[in-house]
Amino acid sequence: MENLDLKVLRTLLQWRQAGRHALLATVVRTWGSSPRPIGSIMALCDDGQVVGSVSGGCIEDDLIYRYSQLYQAGEMPQGAPEFVRYGIKADEAHRFGLPCGGTLELVLEFDPEVKQLAQLVTALQGGKLIQRKLDLASGQVDLLETDTPSQLEIDQTQVCNTFGPEYRLLLIGAGQLAEYLATMALFNGFAVTVCDPREEYSRGWSVAGVSLTTDMPDDVVRQFNANQRSGIITLTHDPKLDDLALIEALETPAFYIGAIGSRSNNALRRQRLIEYFDQTPQSLKRLRGPVGLFIGSKTPSEIAVSIMAELLAVKNGVTLSPEMDVETAKNTLGIPHAETA
Repeated sequence: MENLDLKVLRTLLQWRQAGRHALLATVVRTWGSSPRPIGSIMALCDDGQVVGSVSGGCIEDDLIYRYSQLYQAGEMPQGAPEFVRYGIKADEAHRFGLPCGGTLELVLEFDPEVKQLAQLVTALQGGKLIQRKLDLASGQVDLLETDTPSQLEIDQTQVCNTFGPEYRLLLIGAGQLAEYLATMALFNGFAVTVCDPREEYSRGWSVAGVSLTTDMPDDVVRQFNANQRSGIITLTHDPKLDDLALIEALETPAFYIGAIGSRSNNALRRQRLIEYFDQTPQSLKRLRGPVGLFIGSKTPSEIAVSIMAELLAVKNGVTLSPEMDVETAKNTLGIPHAETA
């Protein structure tokens, strides 16, 4: 599945290139609970088409109604960006599907400039991280390439929203677990690459939309050029494949590095990496293993859910309780080491 922000911006660009009027809405502030995080975007075309989301649907419906009416009446919104706030009162929060006490504020841009949109879409498609600075007085947009992901920032003069290359996930191993995990990663917006040099696994790969390579995992990790929006997980249970990939992964800024395996295998892996590959307990702190959250998973599909949940939690900056760690939970419950991870 395509990165949602890129999909919104590309669709908006297509509308504007076709001469259609359109607006871009961005969540710039929230108070209390909110259905969508700050920085979320949606685009609305003059014929009522919508792409993206700023809420659970009710706010989108209100924007469609309000601005489609204006477009149809020939009263095209123009000029400087405008702010609109939803959920200030309890009845509005209920009407617009906001949680109790929830309020959000949007900034609306009317007919974004085609040239700037094209430059932004091209940069994002090229894997670049871009800060988009919107001047609130004039609507002028400036684009700046950056190396540091950041949250949306707003002050009295401008809104700065950072759009990054899509999140990527590299899976080492093309077995059944990888099929479930790759599928989940795709519908969560990740671009997925699967690496497995073992022909008996790679030739049976059947998940559409995934890049498959049969090169050696350590070479693939180097070529992957992992950044802060990348995750790398080893799934083969074969030290010859997993260990070398992990050594390379630990040299990258990937936000998530994990390895499948039992508690015993995880301990042996760490011992090998320290004894033979010059790793240290400190360098291995970034390595998650046994990978995933403890949910009592036993089947490949359940284990994939466990891994995906941990991956998304780390991506979203959630501090996980130690009790959710597979090793800690199983040791606490006295589960024998023979149990599935």
